[in-house]
Amino acid sequence: MAKQHITLEEVKEDLRYLRLLARDFPTVSSVTTEIINLEAILHLPKPTEHFLADLHGEHEALQHVLRNASGNIKRKVNELFGDSITDEEKKDLCTLIYYPEEKLKLVRQSGADIADYYSTSLNRLIIVCRDVSSKYTRSKVRKSLPEEYAYIIEELMHESNDYHNKQAYFNVIIETIIGTGRAEHFITALCYLIQRLVIDRLHILGDIFDRGPGAHHIMDTLCNYHHLDITWGNHDVLWMGAAAGNTCCIASVLRLSLRDANTTTLEDGYAINMVPLATFAMEEYADDPCEIYYPRVDEERTNFTDKDVRLIAQMHKAVSVIEFKLSGQIAMAHPEWGMNDRCLMEFIDKEKGVITIDGKEYELKDKLWPTLDPANPYALTPEENDLMERLRHSFMRSERLQNHVNCLLMRGGMYVIYNSNLMFHAAVPINEDGSMREVTFEGTPVKGKELMKKVERIARSAFDNDIDAGERAKAADFFWYLWCGPESPLFGKARMATFERYLLDDKEVQKEPKGWYYILRDNPEVCERILDEFGVKGEHRHIINGHVPVRVGKGETPIKANGKLMVIDGGFSRIYHNRTGIAGYTLVYHSRGFELVQHAPFTSTEEAIINGTDIQSTTQIVEMMGRREKVRDTDIGRGIMVKIADLERLLTAYRKGIIKERP
Repeated sequence: MAKQHITLEEVKEDLRYLRLLARDFPTVSSVTTEIINLEAILHLPKPTEHFLADLHGEHEALQHVLRNASGNIKRKVNELFGDSITDEEKKDLCTLIYYPEEKLKLVRQSGADIADYYSTSLNRLIIVCRDVSSKYTRSKVRKSLPEEYAYIIEELMHESNDYHNKQAYFNVIIETIIGTGRAEHFITALCYLIQRLVIDRLHILGDIFDRGPGAHHIMDTLCNYHHLDITWGNHDVLWMGAAAGNTCCIASVLRLSLRDANTTTLEDGYAINMVPLATFAMEEYADDPCEIYYPRVDEERTNFTDKDVRLIAQMHKAVSVIEFKLSGQIAMAHPEWGMNDRCLMEFIDKEKGVITIDGKEYELKDKLWPTLDPANPYALTPEENDLMERLRHSFMRSERLQNHVNCLLMRGGMYVIYNSNLMFHAAVPINEDGSMREVTFEGTPVKGKELMKKVERIARSAFDNDIDAGERAKAADFFWYLWCGPESPLFGKARMATFERYLLDDKEVQKEPKGWYYILRDNPEVCERILDEFGVKGEHRHIINGHVPVRVGKGETPIKANGKLMVIDGGFSRIYHNRTGIAGYTLVYHSRGFELVQHAPFTSTEEAIINGTDIQSTTQIVEMMGRREKVRDTDIGRGIMVKIADLERLLTAYRKGIIKERP
């Protein structure tokens, strides 16, 4: 970086700020040392980022992808050791890195020479550690080290056991670690350090919740992840609305969970009391066959009896009917949202078992509506109302759920711009000509970036205890709109035809027309316009989305608009595996460019530990940069360059005597 010429006038203009900066750098020597350090950092290779979308409760698969860095650790082990160790030894080393506690337990039980295993593993892990830490300064690596072993790990990582003068020193450290009985703790610490260093930043592009059984485990992992940002998905905001106490969101969350016979997250994860719903459903729908409400059961994961499935179907119907009523209530309460087409209960003829929509009569697949009052079709019965109040209390009092939603608020938002990549879950509302579509929220017309910011402000206000309770309740209603509203940037369709898909056989009336974003997003000019709207800079800039699964089996490609747009929903959820033909994507952005890692289905954590089974992944090069990117090319690098400029002004102030050095 060329040294800037700092004028005296510039220094005097910033004098107040420079005096504050001087508290951290009180001498010329401390300033110059920091400038040298920062200039060196700018020339390190760009750290690696991983992008994942639409995790949908698949916590075991996510854990494995994070532990193996989407196959990157296996690749590094192959590169580092080549033919010097066998393929079986490489597999063993990888499994140890991924699951250190579990692997060490198996080794102890196997009767192997444990001291030899410790010594061999420690030496190999140090080699891997050196490699994955090579992109970072010693200071950054030091901050990642477990405090208990920081000094020893640092010594081992920066001393080669091949160097004659240090060989004995190196070997004695290894021997002493084993001799003092700390080998397992030390090995475990090294393995987690490797996992941490190999992914510098993680981007989650929404839809953590629903379908799979472990959204609560995923949130535990993400809330403690070292460098992370989250863009909210429509399934995430539905749970946020439920946590805010919105009964329509609560009913939707319950319906989705029961549809997939998945109450693990609700009951085990968040301690939501499902007994009141089960009791109500058994009483109200005791003689109802509930045929169309039978859940999608994953027989590999569950061992439900016929009686269990029958009860889930009854609960599913009970909460679906409640949701249909509440959807009508909330649509009528907010006519500005243009969702009157969700007010359908008034058009049901209970006696005939039909519904009339737009003048056309349709036969209902379910003709039993014991809680529907034709005179007041959207009113909950006293029993339904009592049930929803109990459930509302349960959601709002779930400490773990509230903590996870707080994490989504603190580390998430509607969109993220990082290193010239614009990330949002689903869509930006646009017009037929590709221009930004203007939408009115709270009486204010907004579009593009301002629309996203406005939506996020409204959503956040549902959890703002400094505003009126009535305003918080309106903001909580807005989560339901974000879930399925016609101009919601998290949905991207004209409507969500849940009622029609459940109860009508006519495919035409079940259609959910897509917005213009999904029709036009293959056009590079449209993508460039969106990037301009959000102020994304850089020669290599992209939009990165999730939300809609890419059907690889049908020839669809995740790379669109000549590489300007990347859609990375590859069907992480098991429900989508047959539809997409794969089991998810990881987009990896390292110093040389972008690679898309396509995953095969994950078997199980147990299989991965016992047999060393890894996810089979294939890598597609998306875009190479032509030169290796350095820290100076990143957002962090640009911030460092600003800091260097500030330090150079402080240096001038010291040398001109404007600010005095402190001993």
